[in-house]
Amino acid sequence: MKNVTVKQGNSPLLLGFPHIGTFLPEDLKSHLNERGKTLSDTDWHIDKLYDGLVDNVTTVSAKFHRYVIDPNRDPSGQSLYPGQNTTDLVPLTDFDGTDIWSRKPSSEQIQERVQKFHSTYHNAVEHELERVKKIHGFAILYDCHSIRSVIPNLFEGILPTFNIGTNKGKSCNPKIEKKVYDICLKYNNFSSVLNGRFTGGWTTRNYGNPANGIHTIQMELAQSSYLVNENIDWKYSKDKADLIRPVLKEILTSLVFSEPL
Repeated sequence: MKNVTVKQGNSPLLLGFPHIGTFLPEDLKSHLNERGKTLSDTDWHIDKLYDGLVDNVTTVSAKFHRYVIDPNRDPSGQSLYPGQNTTDLVPLTDFDGTDIWSRKPSSEQIQERVQKFHSTYHNAVEHELERVKKIHGFAILYDCHSIRSVIPNLFEGILPTFNIGTNKGKSCNPKIEKKVYDICLKYNNFSSVLNGRFTGGWTTRNYGNPANGIHTIQMELAQSSYLVNENIDWKYSKDKADLIRPVLKEILTSLVFSEPL
């Protein structure tokens, strides 16, 4: 089984899907406890939500689960949000702060996973960004995420529907940030925030280099906006998705047809 799948397009837009995978090597799966085996922190059905919204985009998708290793974390192990609750390069707990391992991975095992999984995903991202940049002179990486809307261990209250992260304006041209945020604000039946609790993960921060023609932006969606509920079955709701997909389509269309930046 390939650890990463790539679908190539020739527009300037690349969609990253680092957290949709559910694959676990058998030996690793046996080390998870019952809580861990539920894979509750998956970005459930986010690829289905975005599927077919725009043509000619490149997608890079991790097939392995984030409990194997999280491709949106710094491979050095440095925290993305110092002083705040978050999960690690290899999460030891789920988002609720509950242990997920019956046998925790060793530092050597973590480094093996960096090479086999984390690096494989990012080698694909780097290659595709450079490929589309050669075509257009710039590239836009839109990192696709979702999360439960209520997780007291990570944030207070209810998460907005659209959580846009640009590393506090550092990861992309201001025109991109404004374009995406303005579209979200226009649909005032949904809630939106820019660089709130989620300012962009390691992918957004690592690749975002506007001066060099690489622009990155993360979209963290509240799963309540497209799932039947956020309980253990995590079923996709077509009725809810049909309401939010036009917003996402408008966002992606605006990025696909961006002028050189």
